[in-house]
Amino acid sequence: MAFDLNQTDELLSTTRAVRRRLDFDRDVPDELLRRCIELAEQAPSGGDITSRRWIVVKDPETKAKIAELYRAAGGSETIKRAEDRRGSGHPKEAVVESAAHLAANLERVPAIVLVTVLGSHDGSGRPGLFDSVIQSAWSFCLALRARGLGSAWTTIHLSKSKEFAELLGIPDGVTQIVLLPVAWTIGTDFKPASRRPASEIMWFDRWGFTKQRMAADSDHGSSLLDGLPGVAVEVDISASPERVWELVSDINIGAQFSKEFQGAEWIDADGPSGGPKVGASFIGRNERTDVDRKWQTTSWVVACDPPKAFAWNVNDREDPSAQWRFDLEKIPGGTRLRQSLVIGPRLSATGTAMVENPDKAAQILASRQEQHRANMNLTVQGIKRLAEEGG
Repeated sequence: MAFDLNQTDELLSTTRAVRRRLDFDRDVPDELLRRCIELAEQAPSGGDITSRRWIVVKDPETKAKIAELYRAAGGSETIKRAEDRRGSGHPKEAVVESAAHLAANLERVPAIVLVTVLGSHDGSGRPGLFDSVIQSAWSFCLALRARGLGSAWTTIHLSKSKEFAELLGIPDGVTQIVLLPVAWTIGTDFKPASRRPASEIMWFDRWGFTKQRMAADSDHGSSLLDGLPGVAVEVDISASPERVWELVSDINIGAQFSKEFQGAEWIDADGPSGGPKVGASFIGRNERTDVDRKWQTTSWVVACDPPKAFAWNVNDREDPSAQWRFDLEKIPGGTRLRQSLVIGPRLSATGTAMVENPDKAAQILASRQEQHRANMNLTVQGIKRLAEEGG
């Protein structure tokens, strides 16, 4: 059987957490819920043990009690947070407003589905618990979406799991996993979410080893380089993006930590006026006696978006031998800092060695990536220390 991949891809990429567009006034038939659960039960189950149990709540009085517990577990706090952020322009304002809408109206949802599993989680990893439920519950969400219904994955209730168990008669030895409000959606025109490109979060063979292009698989140097291989490291920092930006936008920051970088200087002796900017160039060098490799390069700034991104191309602005980049993402309590390197497309010393020694190309690349990863980890950990200590 051939699947329509366009439809399948649309289903997978547009199944959203639906809260504000749930239709509270249209009934959801039991038979429809049963069919979606039947489909969800086709998901893999640890040890091939049928251990998932689904509680469908449609009784108004029970739904009201569930909503009361949900708000006590954290829903009321979400409502207050939404009120405090309303109109503030906070980047998460819309998400919090959506979650607050669900918390304030949970009892109005036509059906509430609580997904559970027989067994108590003990951290052993034995089959039949979380590893048997998540994929099934998500299949349920996909089945809903395909039929014009929606839901939102929520686990706020788990802090009141004991009270939920008492209300719903759930026996001891059963683990509650996720609560899913279910309703027809108001409209079906959901869009894919904004996500990082897969190439930025997809590692090959070792943690942090990247490819920017999915080139044909080969161990030959030229084919490996066609994939624009690289390295990425990340660290969470308890400091604002603005503070971290002050450090990463300093072209000499790596000299404090990396074993392969002595320092850099702007081509313009005074540096670019007003700080780094796209098009500015600098010279980087390594002449340290404790490292065998000695080099000097010219680099051009190709991205400068404070406090989010800073990148430069090495040796040639349009056809670089490498690109180095810092990306800053605001997270609760601070900043997630990512430093990444892309090797190529122009040949560097590493690339030349790979092409000249095709039988050893994979080993040469892996060794160089490992060296870069070690130095990059030193750099981001050093930046973290400086940012958090105020140095």
